[in-house]
Amino acid sequence: MLSLFAQNYGFLPTRGSVMLDFVFLAMFGVIVIMAISIALVRFRRMYNLHKWLQIILGVVLLLAVIAFEIDMRFFTNWRELAEPSPYYASGTVDTSLYIHLAFAIPTPLLWIFVILKAICKFPSPVMPNSYSNTHKFWARLAAIGMTMTAVTGWIFYYLGFVAS
Repeated sequence: MLSLFAQNYGFLPTRGSVMLDFVFLAMFGVIVIMAISIALVRFRRMYNLHKWLQIILGVVLLLAVIAFEIDMRFFTNWRELAEPSPYYASGTVDTSLYIHLAFAIPTPLLWIFVILKAICKFPSPVMPNSYSNTHKFWARLAAIGMTMTAVTGWIFYYLGFVAS
């Protein structure tokens, strides 16, 4: 029963499954919340709010990735859903997936690294210190990685599950 629910139509008017549709939309929220969190620390110096937004976002993303991977590996045959795409037979869908994975695999690891180092290196309450510049460097890479994960994921979703 669960596999029938996961495999069949999602809630968007596409060929995507429920989980594919959910992740497609959720990434818009992730990018917006990430941008707000960055703006809060950069322009308003709200360090503690930034810290907690990032920790909560990191935990939610970790749980979402675990749920997504379980669904993709055990319940949803995404290739079957993508096969009607005009980009499937040519390999474009697979290529877009590989490009997406080039960002989607290292980015959560980088995000975890940035969060854990920040927890260890910044005092409580959070204040700028000698680690701030290092944190900014790695955090920018993580933010770029998350943005590219979202953009390449949206492209993959379009090519595989929207295009007809």
